[in-house]
Amino acid sequence: MSSSADDQYRKATAFRALHTGPEPFVVPNPWDAGTARLLTGMGFAALATTGAGFSYTLGRPDGANAVGRDEILANARSIAAATPLPVSADLESGFGETPEDVAETIRLAAAAGLVGGSVEDSTGRAEDPVRPIGEAVDRVAAAVSAARELGFPFTVTARAENFFQGRPDLDDTIRRLRAYEEAGADVLYAPALPDADAVRAVCSAVGKPVNVLMGGPLRLSVAELGKLGARRISVGSSMARAALGALARAAAEIREQGTFTYGADALPYPELNALLGPGGDPAP
Repeated sequence: MSSSADDQYRKATAFRALHTGPEPFVVPNPWDAGTARLLTGMGFAALATTGAGFSYTLGRPDGANAVGRDEILANARSIAAATPLPVSADLESGFGETPEDVAETIRLAAAAGLVGGSVEDSTGRAEDPVRPIGEAVDRVAAAVSAARELGFPFTVTARAENFFQGRPDLDDTIRRLRAYEEAGADVLYAPALPDADAVRAVCSAVGKPVNVLMGGPLRLSVAELGKLGARRISVGSSMARAALGALARAAAEIREQGTFTYGADALPYPELNALLGPGGDPAP
């Protein structure tokens, strides 16, 4: 095993172990190498990419087929290279219509330096946004099979998109997550759960670690989520949208008021340089 492979194996095992710790961990979602380095310097234990956040950097809205697999993986590669931390990726629905397409995406993700990735059951079609459960299970199984052939424990996260796609069906969401668990997924994820009761129901219905999305309307702390059974917490595109919100507010202040008070909330120049410069990354 090469030193690079050794490093990826170390990151992969560290990432997997985080899911079994005594408390849930937060995996923030950078959208480029700079935000990855900044978040690394803030002391997080792992990172995960955001497809939506990356889309915004390209001047595109988030959505099906807005960004291709090659673009997503090139961005993920730059993020993984920018940090000593384990990095998982938002792999959308696996970038292809067949299970083999999904398996190939997992292999390419591993080659990009990633140690995990999520595969969702969305279709990208507004009229029919969620795949039939049998089709979705086959795709998760293909992702798991490809991951198991790698030389390290690549963590496969299976996403049930019902709530995120405007289908608030908790029973079907749980049915899907149980099926994805049976197919071998290492982590289960149902973004946009509406309340604590739904989070508790999902976490208690499955045996694998559950990721919960925060940064939106749901107002729960890390400690509260831990009591509900969550093992991992991500923030999706919310940090990217918060940064863009700050930019929009600053621009509006300049344009509408002719003032520049927004600078009071900016990271000081020396502090940001220190976080992004040599030695800015703490040991993982």
